[in-house]
Amino acid sequence: MLELRKVCTRYGPVQVLWDVSLEVHPGELVSLLGGNASGKSTTMKTIMGLVHPFKGEVIFEGKPMHHCSPAEVVRAGIAPVLESRRIFPELTIYENLLMGAYTRDDREGIQKDIEKNYELFPVLRERRRQPGGTLSGGEQQMLAMARALMARPKMLVMDEPSMGLAPVFVEKSFELIQELNRQGIAILLVEQNANMALAIADRGYVLQNGHIVLQDTAQNLINHPMMRKAYLEL
Repeated sequence: MLELRKVCTRYGPVQVLWDVSLEVHPGELVSLLGGNASGKSTTMKTIMGLVHPFKGEVIFEGKPMHHCSPAEVVRAGIAPVLESRRIFPELTIYENLLMGAYTRDDREGIQKDIEKNYELFPVLRERRRQPGGTLSGGEQQMLAMARALMARPKMLVMDEPSMGLAPVFVEKSFELIQELNRQGIAILLVEQNANMALAIADRGYVLQNGHIVLQDTAQNLINHPMMRKAYLEL
């Protein structure tokens, strides 16, 4: 479904990614792991068209996407759940959901999808007229997920969904991620919390200093000596 082929990305003269290659197959939940400044967020930005690689390719369902705008990427079927939620704090929850459908013009379908999201995230229905900024961190994470779903994506790219959340909300967020995946949505989970990410993933990749240094099934990565020493031993 998604393939990165030897992607190299830089900001001005500073190169951040070196020959990054990864795949996400239909229906998979794949984790992209790594520490701070490893290149995880830049990989997501490259997929979403926020930055463009100077070398390599991003392919989605057989079509090159590495020169596309973010709106074109969303229309193709990839929706982001951004780091730190990035909701619109002054807009109501309902208005935030409408913003997630900005690439669509089917009003009836949009309203049906809002109702579906209210069923999946009941707290959003209860507070639909409140400004998004009045929600707790965990509730804002739900809103960010629901907003992404409004694009009717085939795939979600999620950037650090556990960041800044209380442990109870981290667990709830990962349960929701699993539920979305069970509904058939492929997910690339960009995450620093390796324990939680590998517990729900099918496969994983590990980034260090902009290079993919490990890739395997989630279970094999959990048992890998380097992973256990660097990321899994608390």
